[in-house]
Amino acid sequence: MTTSCNVPGLDVPRSRFPDPEQDLQDTSAEANVVLGGGCFWCVEAVFLAMEGVTGVQSGYAGGRPETANYDAVCTGQSGHAEVVKVFYQPSKVSFGQLLKVFFSVAHDPTQLNRQGNDRGTQYRSAVFYENPEQKRVVEAYIRQLEEATVYPQPLATTLEPLAEFFPAEAYHQNFAAQNPHQPYIMAVAAPKVEKLVATYEDYLKPEYRNDDTA
Repeated sequence: MTTSCNVPGLDVPRSRFPDPEQDLQDTSAEANVVLGGGCFWCVEAVFLAMEGVTGVQSGYAGGRPETANYDAVCTGQSGHAEVVKVFYQPSKVSFGQLLKVFFSVAHDPTQLNRQGNDRGTQYRSAVFYENPEQKRVVEAYIRQLEEATVYPQPLATTLEPLAEFFPAEAYHQNFAAQNPHQPYIMAVAAPKVEKLVATYEDYLKPEYRNDDTA
């Protein structure tokens, strides 16, 4: 991973990003979704700040078990993407709201097989769906974004069936919170969290809100 400040949609106001017209009608106590948006350190940091998110686990998806490790994935030849598995409470945050943050804050969905200076298929924009309903909602939201011309470039996000999620090594978990002064975190992850705090106050956990919104 190389240092590069890359905050997607920096000049695109929140009002340009529509609320999903379709969403999951999920009444379960907890659900999850697997998302690939470049460096998992940064994507993890964004979703951990959201109200209703109970946990985020960094990992790999899209490849075989024997190469589901950081050294192999970094070659870009294993087929995996760096991903996060987001655990959330549907009663507090919907699948569609997570998608809205994914496409507007967590990464730049117009970059093909890269995020900023991080290049390779392991950094691809992807949603690894677990069932047809997740796939349907993601497809519908991508159409909404493209029809609204939110981004001047077409979206590069792929929809891939989740065969298996492989947790990343222990030192990758909660990396941004544990290493706030690491140069990559300061340059890439921190601006994304700052953008979330500035534009999605109503989506935040209390400890992330400004004093006047807490």
